Amino acid sequence: MTSDTSVRPPSRAAGEDWGRLNSRLLLVNLSILAAPVAMFLASLAVTGGDTNLQVIITLGSLFVTFLVISGIGLMRLFTTRYRLTEDRFELHTGLLFRSERSVPIGRIRGVDLTANPVHRIFGLTTLRIDSGDQSDAAARRLALDGITKAEALELRSRIIALRDAGQARPVDSDGVLSRLDWSWLRYGPLTLWGVGGVFIAAASAYRTLSELQVNPLDLGIIKDLENRFGTIPLWYGALLAAVLIVVLGMIGSTATFIENWAGYELRREDGGILRIRRGLLATRSVSIEERHLRGLELVEPIPLRWAKGAKLNAVASGLGNQEDNRRRRALAPPTPRGEALRVAAEALPTGPGLIERKGLLPHPREALRRRINRALIWSVLIAAVPVGLGLWLGSWLVITGVITGVVLVPVLVAFAFNAYHSLGHLLRGRFLVMCSGAFARRTVAHQREAIIGWKFSRTPFQRRAGLITLGATTAAGEGVYHVYDLTEGQGIALAETAVPGLLAPFIERAPDRG
Repeated sequence: MTSDTSVRPPSRAAGEDWGRLNSRLLLVNLSILAAPVAMFLASLAVTGGDTNLQVIITLGSLFVTFLVISGIGLMRLFTTRYRLTEDRFELHTGLLFRSERSVPIGRIRGVDLTANPVHRIFGLTTLRIDSGDQSDAAARRLALDGITKAEALELRSRIIALRDAGQARPVDSDGVLSRLDWSWLRYGPLTLWGVGGVFIAAASAYRTLSELQVNPLDLGIIKDLENRFGTIPLWYGALLAAVLIVVLGMIGSTATFIENWAGYELRREDGGILRIRRGLLATRSVSIEERHLRGLELVEPIPLRWAKGAKLNAVASGLGNQEDNRRRRALAPPTPRGEALRVAAEALPTGPGLIERKGLLPHPREALRRRINRALIWSVLIAAVPVGLGLWLGSWLVITGVITGVVLVPVLVAFAFNAYHSLGHLLRGRFLVMCSGAFARRTVAHQREAIIGWKFSRTPFQRRAGLITLGATTAAGEGVYHVYDLTEGQGIALAETAVPGLLAPFIERAPDRG
């Protein structure tokens, strides 16, 4: 038996009935068994009806795996009970390994709703209750996987009402801050994950076909491509393949944008809660309390920056560990930069220009030299690979390596200048504003009073250049936010000015020699 957040025995309030997961979850778990059957029929279609023992063994093992998954789901359906009392939420589950978990109502930081495509077919959703713990145990937060949407909405309202009972909360702040504009779809192809997704999908398909004893190189479409393009020059084929991968990646990124952000709405609800709803196939509803909002983050990857777009994230406590925080922190999809700044001003009403880069203090020129040196080193290391192979395999690789180095030097040096110009910091009212990044520029505005500590670090190369990195530690967001490549005097002065007195016990002042 485990209790996640309290050692006090759960209260047994009179008249409180135990709830159970919806019986429709039985159909969800039975539908899981249809997956291996569909794979078997697909393999018969691909191979023209031929099969062998290895294919049967592979599909049989998959069927057993899905059967175990379905059995676990059915056991969860029949053994899960939950109850909401006036002071805590209780969840009992398990048959052989019984788990009884409870969390005090006052410790609850977030109540999110998620529904995958299968759940949506059967009118179900998953309700997740988070106490805001940033440890690894937060990944095991309380979850009701299989209740109706109406039950989930009612339960969420009751939890929030009990948690905020007796507190002075705003009641007239309801309103929509932002909704999806389909013209933003033009920013979908500009994210960088699509190209990686092409390689992952290709590797997964190749492995699956190999397990089914199907050689992808023997498929008709591959043979047709080989006959059509098998005689073209190698450089042209490589260029054509690169273009194809980029196009497929852009298509994948656009599809991901639609899936993640269809139906997007950012709303300020009664009680001082920012609610983000989004998702096409898998719907998500994330709540962020404004009292736990410590700042904002504006992210501008290079493709988005060229298109004058940006992404907006919340820097908030109570969003779980780092993995949970990265999944739940998004306040807006990739949008025009002006729209992201407008939403930022609405979400954190401290006046316009909070996360603007205008007016940020520049960093020492030694920081630029460090980045140029790093660019030159990487250019040499990358070019050295084909040159080294060319000494063994042929002079054409040596020429390729030299050309690669000549091309990389100006490109990477340009990135070095870009990374330096991205550096900046400023104390803007109650906030410390930090900016850095080469491929993805990140501008973070964090409340100064929410900084709980400072972390000074330096690499051997920074020590040689007389620079340090200042880290602002916090209970929100990533846990630490960095101001890179300051002089030692700048770092100490910034820390002492941002949060007066926090650094004082660790400063050793030189004696007066006068």
